[in-house]
Amino acid sequence: MRRHLPCLCAWALVWPWPAQASEVWSGWVSWVMDGDTVVVVREGQQEPVRLRIEGMDAPETCQPGGVESRDALIRLVLRKPVQVIDRGQDSYGRQIGRLSVEGVDLGAEMVRSGMAWAYSYRTGKGPYAGLQRQAEKQKKGIFAAKEAAMSPALFRKFHGSCHAH
Repeated sequence: MRRHLPCLCAWALVWPWPAQASEVWSGWVSWVMDGDTVVVVREGQQEPVRLRIEGMDAPETCQPGGVESRDALIRLVLRKPVQVIDRGQDSYGRQIGRLSVEGVDLGAEMVRSGMAWAYSYRTGKGPYAGLQRQAEKQKKGIFAAKEAAMSPALFRKFHGSCHAH
């Protein structure tokens, strides 16, 4: 079942409410680490949660388009109230979830605007594959360059992570 949430924008994105969501909670974004990872202060709690946005993969901050992707997410979410569908941890141990602001699915918006890829590792095409094809066709964001943008997974394979572990 798909549930429509109010959207204050001309294009309405549908937020898919999965039955398997472990928990839905609210908070506000205190920091944007990169184009697909934020720090959220959960309502009623002091300890922030580092959250990887599910369904998308943004460029590393040190690769072409990385800073622009991070800045796009900052404009969408920094210091704003958010709703989170908590999906627990992924296979890398990262906390993941769907994130929305005023009913707008931020993963979908980042992919639609060409600021991220639809994340498909181990999940088939992923929920935003059609939005990525549209962004590529319209040459938006990271897909505007003459040469194809390198996916973050491929970039990390050749150059490693931008972040020290």
